[in-house]
Amino acid sequence: MIKKIHIKRLDSYLLQTFLPLFLMTFAICLFLVLMQFLWKYVSDMVGKGLELKVLAEMFWYAALNLIPLALPLSILLASLMTFGNMGEDLQLLAIKSAGISLFRTMTPLIVLITFVSVGAFFFQNNAMPTIQTKFYSLLISIRQKSPELDIPEGVFYKGIDGYNIFVGEKNRDTGMLYDVMIYDVSKSSVDQMVVIICDSAEMKMSEDKLSLVFTMYHGQQFDNFQSGSPSMQREFVPYRREIFSKKQMLIEFDANFNRIDDATIEGNASSNYVSKNLSQLKHSIDSMKYELDSVNVIDRNMMKNYAYLSFRNSYPPEQKDSIIRKAEKLNVSLHPDSIFASKDLQTRNAILQNAYAKAENNGNDFMFRSMSKTSTQRIINRHWIEWHRKFTLPFACLVFFFIGAPLGSIVRKGGLGMPIVISVILFIIYYILDNVGYKMARDGVWAHWMGMWFSSMVLLPLGIFLTYKAMNDSVILNPDTYTMFFKKIFFIREKRNYPIKEVVIDKLPYHELNDQLNDLSHEVDDYLAKYRRLGYKTYWMDSEYDKALQSIKNKMETILNSVSNSRNLEILRKAEEYPVLINNQRPFVAGSRMARFCLYFFPIGILFKLFSCLFERRIMNDLYRIRALNSELAKIVEEASLFHRAI
Repeated sequence: MIKKIHIKRLDSYLLQTFLPLFLMTFAICLFLVLMQFLWKYVSDMVGKGLELKVLAEMFWYAALNLIPLALPLSILLASLMTFGNMGEDLQLLAIKSAGISLFRTMTPLIVLITFVSVGAFFFQNNAMPTIQTKFYSLLISIRQKSPELDIPEGVFYKGIDGYNIFVGEKNRDTGMLYDVMIYDVSKSSVDQMVVIICDSAEMKMSEDKLSLVFTMYHGQQFDNFQSGSPSMQREFVPYRREIFSKKQMLIEFDANFNRIDDATIEGNASSNYVSKNLSQLKHSIDSMKYELDSVNVIDRNMMKNYAYLSFRNSYPPEQKDSIIRKAEKLNVSLHPDSIFASKDLQTRNAILQNAYAKAENNGNDFMFRSMSKTSTQRIINRHWIEWHRKFTLPFACLVFFFIGAPLGSIVRKGGLGMPIVISVILFIIYYILDNVGYKMARDGVWAHWMGMWFSSMVLLPLGIFLTYKAMNDSVILNPDTYTMFFKKIFFIREKRNYPIKEVVIDKLPYHELNDQLNDLSHEVDDYLAKYRRLGYKTYWMDSEYDKALQSIKNKMETILNSVSNSRNLEILRKAEEYPVLINNQRPFVAGSRMARFCLYFFPIGILFKLFSCLFERRIMNDLYRIRALNSELAKIVEEASLFHRAI
C-alpha cells in the first residue's frame, strides 16, 4: 500500500508564502542584472541596424547567462521578506509560543532551497555550457557588425575604413549630400592618396550589402602620378586632375550581419572552457597538466645539457673533463678565476663577450618558452575556475538563505524597504569578495579552490552566526541594545522620571519605607567596607562581588517602584535623583576557567582590570550618592507620614 505524503499546515503556509515572493524577487533581480548588462554592452548594439529577432535572441541568452547572478540575490531577498513579514505580523511569536522552534519553521524552506540548489547545479553543468557558447558567439558577431552609415554634417566622418568623408550639408528627405570632399587613404602609400571634391553626391548600398555606391555630380578628382622614386627625394610631386559631371565610385563595405559559428568558441583553446561540463573540464585540465609537465621536463633537460654547458657537447666523449682528471692525478687544485686571470686581456674580453652572448640567447629562448607555459597555466586556471563555479552557485544559494531567513526573523521588518537595503548591501559585499577571489585565482596569486570559495568562506560564518542568534531570540539588531552599550561605554547617565500617577492601586507604605531605606543603607555600607578597593584577584575570582551589587540594585529598584506610587511631589523629585547602577565590565564570569586564565596571564588581565577602574569609580560614587539620598528621602518620608497622620 502506497503511503500518501502529508504536508503539515504550517509547512504548506510557509511554502505558499515564500514561493510567490521568490518568483517575484527573481524576476526583479533578473531584470536589474539584465539592465546592467544592457548598460555595459549598449555601445556594441546601438547604431548597427540589427533586426529585432537578433536583439531578442541576444537578450534571451543574456538573461539565461545572468541567472547565476540573480538567483542568490532573489533567495536572500525572498527569505528576508518572508520571515520579516511573519515577524512584523507577530506570526513568528505565535509559532514560538506553540513550542515550534525557528529551525523547525525553516525546515520546509530548507528542503525547497536544497532542491533549488541541486537544480542550479545541473543548470550550471548541463545548460550553461551551451548558453554561454551561444551568448558569446552572438555577442562577438554583434561587435563585428559594421555600424549603419549616418554621415554627419560639417565634420570628417571616418566610419568607413580607408576613407575620410566631409559633407557640408545634407537633405534629410532626399538623402542628397552637398559640398562633399572625399579623401581616399586606402592605399598603403601617402603618395597614392586620392582627393575628390564635388558639388553633390548620392550614397546607396548595393543589393548584396557588400559595397557602397557613391554617385558624384560636378566635381574634380586629384591624385598623384605613380613614380618609382621616393617622394622625399622629389622637389615637385606631379599630380593628375580629373573634371567630371557625373562619376560613380564603389567602396567595399560589408553591412550584413555575419554570425560566427559556435564551433569558433568551442575550438578556441583560450575560451572553450565556457562550453564544457564537469567531466570535459576535468579531462582538459588533466591533458594540459600532462602537457605542461612534459614541457617542464624537456626544458629542464635542455637547460642542464645544452643551455649552460653547451660547450661540453662539442668535445668527444673521451676528452670531456680531461683537465679535471689530469689535475686529480697530479693533486693540483683548479681555480677557474686563476685560469681566467692567466689569459691576456684580449682573450678574457672574448671569453666574457661569448659568455654574455650565450647567456642572453639562453635567457631569450627560455623567456619565450616560459610565455607559452604561462599561457597554458592561465588556461588551466580558467578551467579550474569554471569547474568550481559549478558548485559555488548552489552553495551560495544555501548560504544566502541561512543569512536571509534568520536576519528577517531578527529584524522583523517586511515589505520591500528594509529587506531591499539589507539584501543590496550583503550582495554587494558578496559580489566584491567573489570578484576578488576570481581575479586572484585567475592570475594564479591564490589557489583556485581558495579564490572561488573565498566569498562563501566569508559569508558562511555569518549565516551560522545569524541562525544561532535567531534561534536564541537574540537582540543583536535591536537599536536599544547598542544605545545602552554606548551609553555604558561613554558613561552617559540615564535619567529617572516619576510623574504623578492618575490612578494608584498600591498606596505608599510610609511605615515600611523607612525600614527598607535603612536596610539598603546598611547593605551599601557593608559593600563599601568589603569592596571599596577592588583587588586584582578579587576582580577575577570573587563571584560574590557581582551578586552583592545586583542585590543592592534590586532592593533600590523595589523601593523606587514603591515610591513612584506617591502623590507627594517632593518625594517623587527626590526619587528621580537616584542614579541608575551599572555592572562592572568583565569579559568572563568571575571564577570561570577563562577568568583564571586572564588572572595568571598578566598582560591581558591587567589591561581588563585597568579598563574596569573607570566603572568601579562610577559604581562607588553612585553608592555614596545612594546612601546620602536614602537619608534625605527618609526625612521627607517621615515628614509626609506625620502629615498624613495629622490629617
